[in-house]
Amino acid sequence: MDGDDVIVGIDLGTTNSLIGVVDSGFPILLADAEGARLLPSVVSFPESESGGEVLVGAPALRARALHPARTVTSVKRLMGRRAGEITGKEELGFAVAGEAGEPLRIAIPGLESRYAPEEISALILGRLKENAEKALGFSVSRAVITVPAYFNDAQRTATMRAGELAGFAVERILNEPTAAALAYGLDRLTEKSRVAVYDLGGGTFDISILELHEGVFQVIGTHGDTQLGGDDFDAALAASMEDGRWKMEDGVEAAAIGVRARLLEAAREAKEKLSVEEEVVVRLPFLVDGENLERTVTRGEFEKLIAPFLDRTRRHCLHVLADAGLEPGDLDEVILVGGSTRIPRVRTLVAEIFGREPNLSQHPDEAVALGATIQGGILSGALKEMVLLDVTPLSLGIETFGGLMNVIIARNTTIPAKAGEMFTNAVANQESMLIRVLQGEREMANDNWELGKFEIPFEKGQRGSARVGVQFAIDENGILEVLARDTVRNHDKVLKIVDAAVDVEDAKVESMISESVEHAFEDMNARKWTEARLKSEELLPAVKAGVAALRSKMKEGEVSRIEAAAHEVKAALENEPRDLRRLQEANDRLDEVTQGLAGLLVEKAMDEALEERP
Repeated sequence: MDGDDVIVGIDLGTTNSLIGVVDSGFPILLADAEGARLLPSVVSFPESESGGEVLVGAPALRARALHPARTVTSVKRLMGRRAGEITGKEELGFAVAGEAGEPLRIAIPGLESRYAPEEISALILGRLKENAEKALGFSVSRAVITVPAYFNDAQRTATMRAGELAGFAVERILNEPTAAALAYGLDRLTEKSRVAVYDLGGGTFDISILELHEGVFQVIGTHGDTQLGGDDFDAALAASMEDGRWKMEDGVEAAAIGVRARLLEAAREAKEKLSVEEEVVVRLPFLVDGENLERTVTRGEFEKLIAPFLDRTRRHCLHVLADAGLEPGDLDEVILVGGSTRIPRVRTLVAEIFGREPNLSQHPDEAVALGATIQGGILSGALKEMVLLDVTPLSLGIETFGGLMNVIIARNTTIPAKAGEMFTNAVANQESMLIRVLQGEREMANDNWELGKFEIPFEKGQRGSARVGVQFAIDENGILEVLARDTVRNHDKVLKIVDAAVDVEDAKVESMISESVEHAFEDMNARKWTEARLKSEELLPAVKAGVAALRSKMKEGEVSRIEAAAHEVKAALENEPRDLRRLQEANDRLDEVTQGLAGLLVEKAMDEALEERP
């Protein structure tokens, strides 16, 4: 490929952003050096103009808890807006400046500069550009960038401006529902079809109805809200946990902003867990003046909190049907886009509104970026004709530590397809990693089918020192190629499995899917128990070694509290029958009482590093 001819596709999202390119005729989403395709749409600034680097992505997200007022999140919700239009400033977590009617600016404590939202977005786009260029080995300068269908002209112009500031020639601003339809392969339907795209992301909501015929898209109705999404769910849950004690008002001191940031982060984590669990326990030690917050949140409680927001999406759906002159039964497909559509209640609501189960065949976080990549390939000529080849009938993955199934390519993924992840050594002095290739829908590796296995050697070292990239690639002939690479020594091993990925008897596929549904509850409990057990087995020796090394420096009573918590973890591990909640709570308690020990260990490591300096 030549960089001048390539047009990348970008999903500039509220919560996460992605970038992709068409390579050898296949649309591929590009990962960063750590193997992550999702880049958190977060930017964190230093204390002063010359006080350090601007952080973007995962490092900025980690910095948010420590420096919330200097960390900008969900900037997409501010694109193309003016200062007087902003309400609920307490939900932003950072300051905005400007008189009513003037362009909005973001103010960072300690910095004289004021940033337009598109300048923040340009930093995110710039990092995506860097990641793509490192992955591809050449520079890229042309892009397709997606926006919600309900974005107005000012918001679209701001998005284009952000792309230009990041060094892109923006070839097209593409509506997200159109991109999603491309990713789902709906442009290849031969009969005239009507498709609803329900797009609920971190900060925006769209409902669009598209009419598709012979590869041509026509939006026949759209409704939405650029200020409605998963961020609102987080804020509602955080507010319920505040209980009125730590409510943040305009002009409040920075300490309270930090409290709010911790509450929002805890709410986001709880929201995600509640998509697979019926209840979660939220613990925030020393939240304010030594006071701890501990709160159990049930899925039912969460659904009540978000019901007003979901009702707003229902009204938009009914409006768009009326505008298009259609009944729910007139639709051929309903597809879901956006990370917030993982919430079970969202999926049941969509089924209620449209009278049919939604199409879940694509990754909700990646569908829009994949569609943008396809559009970029069409514009550049890299994709002259798209042909539906086949789909993977069952998920493909590898066995990971603890006997778990780690899915690399999900079932129903259209082929050709390529995906990968980075893995490391689970124990110290390990000299190789067994790559056991699996196919199936069960949570535990031994309940799935083994397609093949091989070992990849690497230099032995401390736990977590190895870096092994595993990539699955299925070609149009149904041949699965599994590549494992020791990225430290750049050593590869490849296993080819002919027809195993696609050529599976229907009866076997139905049997596997039926078993996965039948055993879903016990499988999920087995996975959760294994994950909790692995955490315990990692915590206990680390805590024992830490106490032995620093007992003399620890506060009175601290050692006994840690030993009691460790004893409870051991007891929970040995308890029969297994009690998952007891083990999870014991792990959380051990985490909590060892915070002081962790701080001492960090200080010790820093002191040793300083002593080693010449």
